[in-house]
Amino acid sequence: MSITSRPISSKSSNKRPISSIDARRREQTFKEYETILEGLKQSFDERWKLNVAANSEENGTKFEDFERFRTLGTGAFGRVILVKHKADGGYHAMKILDKSKIVKMKQVEPTHNEKHILWSIRFPFVVYLEYCFKDNSYIYMVLPFINGGEMFSHLRKIGKFDEALARFYAAQVALALEYLHKCSLVYRDLKPENILIDHAGYIRVTDFGFSKMIENRTWTLCGTPEYLAPEIILSKGYGKCVDWWSFGVLVYEMNAGYSPFYSHNPMKTYEKISAGKYRCPAFFNEDLKDIIKNLLQVDLTRRYGNLKGGSMDIKKHKWFQKIDWLKIYNRAVVPSFIPPVRSPGDDSNFEKYEEEELVVGEEELFAKEFANF
Repeated sequence: MSITSRPISSKSSNKRPISSIDARRREQTFKEYETILEGLKQSFDERWKLNVAANSEENGTKFEDFERFRTLGTGAFGRVILVKHKADGGYHAMKILDKSKIVKMKQVEPTHNEKHILWSIRFPFVVYLEYCFKDNSYIYMVLPFINGGEMFSHLRKIGKFDEALARFYAAQVALALEYLHKCSLVYRDLKPENILIDHAGYIRVTDFGFSKMIENRTWTLCGTPEYLAPEIILSKGYGKCVDWWSFGVLVYEMNAGYSPFYSHNPMKTYEKISAGKYRCPAFFNEDLKDIIKNLLQVDLTRRYGNLKGGSMDIKKHKWFQKIDWLKIYNRAVVPSFIPPVRSPGDDSNFEKYEEEELVVGEEELFAKEFANF
């Protein structure tokens, strides 16, 4: 499978400057979107303060309300399975976490935090919490089933994305990060594995296990090695702009087919990241190289997303010149790639995993730790 586009000559209209009319229209679009973003932030704040998720004590939802199919993914504390709600017939991704493993790994607070975040966020390009409940042995978080599969799988199958498709995905990720940062959330785990593609060809950022609300800085070492910002590796306090570094890595990887700091030796990867040492493929154009250069800045005073203009420096960059941000937000742009999806419950875009029987104990474990879950 290949996604390609016709080469554009230097005389193409692609290179013409934006007219004053286009410039005025773009500025108006930015203002309109800022109003939308403020409304979304207000909605988030209201839900965050309530901190009331649809748990079993309130609505009676339980595991038996769902028909179980197969595992979609696995993690350190459990697995994600495809389920169908028996009452309404809707398909969902159910995250099942083992209480014992969470407590053993001292992840009780981060797990509560993940639930709080998933309950509070509402944005076109992120997943969110639909139901949550618990039993004696496990806790359950039910999310929308995004049936197009992981971006990672499609990227590996194709090799690399056509630049226009990479830009289309990058625009959605940029809006998602901008929204999260507006809500004072740092994401901290951006990578193709954590980006799902839906049946219509649009993306959803998932897995908020490392996300956290911060005002200024935090110090926790977490994330995926090739996507870590230098300040995390160097154990410095860091802020939300670590996500914009990871965004730069993602833009590079979508266009090149590999990450900029990859090495078989993790220590070499960390050395490259700390030095900001990478090379762009010869086929990268100047605008693409420039936005990557401005995102992969070790010097925080020069990194896009961390300057006075904030995320607007990224959205106004020449590489995004063709993007209509309002149309992207409204999902009004026709994607050039649609994942093969036959039905709402089609799981063919996900890898197969060995199944494991869910054994629920007779006694309630860690009642105190998960009392409010």
